Amino acid sequence: MKRGALIGCGFFSYNHLHAWQQLEGVEIVALCDRDTARLAQAAQDFGIARTYTDAGELFAREQLDFVDIATTVHTHRALVELAAAARVPCICQKPFAPTLDDALAMVAACAAASVPLMVHENFRWQTPVQAARRVLDSGAIGTPFWGRFSFRSAFDVYRTQPYLAQGQRFIIEDLGIHVLDIARFLLGDVTTLNATTQRVNPRIAGEDVATMLMRHASGATSVVDCSYASPRAEELFPQTLLEIDGSDGSLRVDAGYRLHVYSRSGVQSTQNCEPPLHAWAQRPWFNIQDSVLNIQAHWLDCLATGCEPQTSGRDNLRTLALVEAAYRSAGSGQQAVSLSCDEGR
Repeated sequence: MKRGALIGCGFFSYNHLHAWQQLEGVEIVALCDRDTARLAQAAQDFGIARTYTDAGELFAREQLDFVDIATTVHTHRALVELAAAARVPCICQKPFAPTLDDALAMVAACAAASVPLMVHENFRWQTPVQAARRVLDSGAIGTPFWGRFSFRSAFDVYRTQPYLAQGQRFIIEDLGIHVLDIARFLLGDVTTLNATTQRVNPRIAGEDVATMLMRHASGATSVVDCSYASPRAEELFPQTLLEIDGSDGSLRVDAGYRLHVYSRSGVQSTQNCEPPLHAWAQRPWFNIQDSVLNIQAHWLDCLATGCEPQTSGRDNLRTLALVEAAYRSAGSGQQAVSLSCDEGR
């Protein structure tokens, strides 16, 4: 039985805790949060007796197989470095770090301590995204040469996460990072990126619309577009729609989690990729909630086998580099930013 602790008992941490309870072979034995009322509520809701308001005390007192850090981005480096010093493998919520230098320091600290580090970059673990990856791996559409990854919504994310309205950076750092990671996962690393941003909602500080054009090392081109300012006849939150064209066919993930595959030979197929609705999940969040369960199951497999997680800290440096490149491009009038395939490493 793997013994874990969770640091940060805010809104999204409940998805982590529910998923840990559903998975076999793991128990969250302690919680930590500086907000005593929030800490007490989470402890009561999940029946966890041991609680801490200081992460240093948590690591000093508990014998842990891992820690799950579900706090806001500016706390990540200090907490990851504490975990590394205690020789405790750690999961870190995204965004991984506020700067690439911080992320590099976190990766270095865990490498020096020989402890695994995984970023909780869960969007690539969504059921339809994994299904699309299997189609590509099968060769059904040949070599991909173009893709589009789209998340457009007017869902009120500020109601449950009010801090999102306050930062000078918003949609690329909070949401676009997920969609950029999907593009990397399906089409490979990126060599150039152009970006433009807009702030449509006057009541927020950061950008709520972003469009990014990327060239991948494989030669493929992709467009990543994100919006929290786009009312639709059917609100699709939190679905990511995607389409990929290949030399021998194409695939589409449409609204309602339908995956369509077309080939030049005329063969067509459609499959339902709707994720399961777990007992603790609710619509419309269930797609993300299922991906939380999937990535945490992957973490347990990696701990058992010694394999590097797909979204290790080292790997996530490349996704974080895309975020930084997007802000640089948008801030320079959409100029192209070049990236090395070793960017951030």
